[in-house]
Amino acid sequence: MGFKCGIVGLPNVGKSTLFNALTQTALAQAANYPFCTIEPNVGEVAVPDTRLNELARIAQSKEILPTKLTFVDIAGLVRGASKGEGLGNQFLAHIREVDAIAHVLRCFEDSDITHVEGGIDPLRDADTVETELMLADLDSLERRIDPLQKKAKGGDKEAIAQVDLIQRAIKVLSDGKPARTMQRKPEEESAFQMLGLMTGKPVLYVCNVDERSAAKGNAFSDKVFAKAKAEGAVAVVISAQIEAEISTLPPTERTEFLASAGLEEPGLDRLIRAGYELLGLITYFTAGPKEARAWTITEGTRAPQAAGVIHTDFEKGFIRAETIDFKDYVALGGETGARDAGKLRLEGKEYVVKDGDVLHFRFAN
Repeated sequence: MGFKCGIVGLPNVGKSTLFNALTQTALAQAANYPFCTIEPNVGEVAVPDTRLNELARIAQSKEILPTKLTFVDIAGLVRGASKGEGLGNQFLAHIREVDAIAHVLRCFEDSDITHVEGGIDPLRDADTVETELMLADLDSLERRIDPLQKKAKGGDKEAIAQVDLIQRAIKVLSDGKPARTMQRKPEEESAFQMLGLMTGKPVLYVCNVDERSAAKGNAFSDKVFAKAKAEGAVAVVISAQIEAEISTLPPTERTEFLASAGLEEPGLDRLIRAGYELLGLITYFTAGPKEARAWTITEGTRAPQAAGVIHTDFEKGFIRAETIDFKDYVALGGETGARDAGKLRLEGKEYVVKDGDVLHFRFAN
């Protein structure tokens, strides 16, 4: 799977610069990895993972197929977007379709780039966008609740449960809090996700800083990190300008350029890791002479469901999973060495797949 991340923010915060840099990076990867721009504002990038290259080397794989991250560039929101201001609801609809929201906040001064709110204040900007999303969610719920209440009065148990969930969400939103802060039971999670609330999605704050602050951040980004910590959210520092420059460089020059900026890796790598952490995602691998491939699943996924990510038939006919820990696979020179050393395990339907597992699924046709 990978995940789909919507990039939101006020105009002139560097959102489109970041998106363009990320997709240009993907174009640069095209010689080695599949890439496609699905729509003008949707792009897929390969998720960097050095483990995959190591597996391919040992398995002598002809192809390397990383998992992918989809970015959706959602046009700059403005005050009143929930009421149709700017491009309004057209773009609010795009947000409902993503797994997480990457909220780009301007954390740099530049007199040549006008800020729509008149000054640099990332916390105010975050509140502006969040408020518009909360108002849109509130409007959506209020329009849905009347017909459900009629069904509930007729004794429809599902409608009764939905009305209760919606009323609680309305209460939270009316109190000025995002829907994701609403207390809910584990068994309600699926129904909550079905509501499609924009403020119900996990948020990753992306602090767009100037080039000098790319390594350690600055006073603006420090405030955002404090906000993220208080909310249980995730934040990351990126210089969209540096990412734009990296995207134009040949791979041989990128390491030197990053070092000159005091960085060990591109911001894209940090952004992806932060997104994986936010959504509780992990990676498992398959490797052989034909291809070495990475697959993304949610932490806690059992073996049959992990197999289903490859093909639904694998899950339906699941028998067992031949499992090797990544470190054992590398240390022992691949599947044969791991098998001879007793490090290849046969796992059944209850096995919870771990990050870095190298798997081969056995299934009945």
